[in-house]
Amino acid sequence: MHIRPGLVFAIIWIGWIASWIVAAFWSGRTEKRVALSQAWRYGILIFIGAILLSHAVPPLMAEPRLWHVGYDGAYGLAALTLAGILFAWWARIHLGRLWSGAITRKEDHRVVDTGPYAWVRHPIYAGVIASLFATAAAQATMTAFVGAALIAVGFWLKARMEERFLIAELGGPYEAYRQRVPMLVPFLRPRR
Repeated sequence: MHIRPGLVFAIIWIGWIASWIVAAFWSGRTEKRVALSQAWRYGILIFIGAILLSHAVPPLMAEPRLWHVGYDGAYGLAALTLAGILFAWWARIHLGRLWSGAITRKEDHRVVDTGPYAWVRHPIYAGVIASLFATAAAQATMTAFVGAALIAVGFWLKARMEERFLIAELGGPYEAYRQRVPMLVPFLRPRR
């Protein structure tokens, strides 16, 4: 008996979203944040991308699949999706009370450069982006890939905004970290 792959993906994504929301209560006190009016730049891309990537859009558009992955392929892509989510969770746990869904400086903020943060400066975004593209590959529609790409661009814009904020707030230690560790793709040399 096979569990429908769509259900497996739904469980992974709903589980991640629900656990992420609950875990927000274990964040430290915010001392400073980027103005909400600046968040629309990346937020709108993430929102539109999420709609396009949802399972509801392809049937509404009667969009054909680009390929068929079969059960084994779907389960393999679900495993990759879960691996990306687990990488993001590892980063979130490693960051501890310094985590925030918004761009903020927390009480006792410092540069974290160990664990997944030794591989990439934004491991949460990197893990989620990898999961998004694995999900899009399983859906195998152009709309799903456009949705994943929009979310990835949104996270990239947010990461750039976050880095400008952290350089202003943390100064030299963050700038030195930026020069040592790649932004989103492990083993890719950081730009100078």
